[in-house]
Amino acid sequence: MEIPVYLFTGFLESGKTKFIQGFLGDERFNTDENTLLLVCEEGVEEYDADKFKVNNVIIEYIDDVEYLNEAHLLELQVKNKIQRVIVELNGMWTVNGFIDAMPEDWIIYQEMTFADATSFLSYNKNMRQLTVDKLQGTNMVILNRTDDTVDREEIHKVIRGVSRDADIAYEFEDGRVEYDEIEDPLPFDIDADVIEIEDEDYAIWYRDLSEEMEKYIGKTVKFKGIVAHDDSFPKYTIVIGRHVMVCCEEDITYRGLVCQGVVVSGLKKRDWITLTGKITKEYHEMYGEDGPIIKATEIKKCNPPLQQVATFY
Repeated sequence: MEIPVYLFTGFLESGKTKFIQGFLGDERFNTDENTLLLVCEEGVEEYDADKFKVNNVIIEYIDDVEYLNEAHLLELQVKNKIQRVIVELNGMWTVNGFIDAMPEDWIIYQEMTFADATSFLSYNKNMRQLTVDKLQGTNMVILNRTDDTVDREEIHKVIRGVSRDADIAYEFEDGRVEYDEIEDPLPFDIDADVIEIEDEDYAIWYRDLSEEMEKYIGKTVKFKGIVAHDDSFPKYTIVIGRHVMVCCEEDITYRGLVCQGVVVSGLKKRDWITLTGKITKEYHEMYGEDGPIIKATEIKKCNPPLQQVATFY
């Protein structure tokens, strides 16, 4: 039987408990299913079981990440005959760690991330890896304690650097909620005869190409990248790309694209080149499916950019 999981993430005192309390008190959500409320972090605010149906909500506490494992979670599932799960995840534990620990039948239906708007940027600066962990799979980010001093443009930039799909909501002390409506225009002209990708925009362009490839088919692009090549590649074929970092040095990966029509002689691995070419969509073994193939029209060796690792902000 499939067990739906509602996952609430965020750092200590970010508003998770208050929201979940109201969530469970809403009769539209809290019906007759046996619900496991898995609390992995105890803050100042505590759960008041009188505010929701105690007969179908079982609260279990996990205060040590050692107990966040499949065997223990399955034991709680069987013992309590649960039909769904609500998780208040410890802010210092990773979402991927929880997902890896979930029993096979547990499926995340919704993930929401909470943050104090006045300290969000500080957390991002000092605990970037954990912040990215909370943002990369979330459906919504709720920033409470919002006031007029909050830099929404910068917060928007940080969140969109990790997730393009998450809704962003700002909650004020007086109870008002305002949704982020900042537009995200691409930093290059997709309708230009030649779409020129500046060095600092490669990560954004690569992600957009990966997510919305069809709009680039038939377009000509020009960008700078590193050559990858080995003897197993077909004649006149290389891979060109950049090293991309999402949150920290540990997650830097090479993000490359297949390029055809290249005279390989004179090019070496890790050479920097400026490539101009037209994007097509074809099957290639590197992708294991249909993917973007760049048909080169011009290649020039060049110097590396000032910032060789591409980032999203």
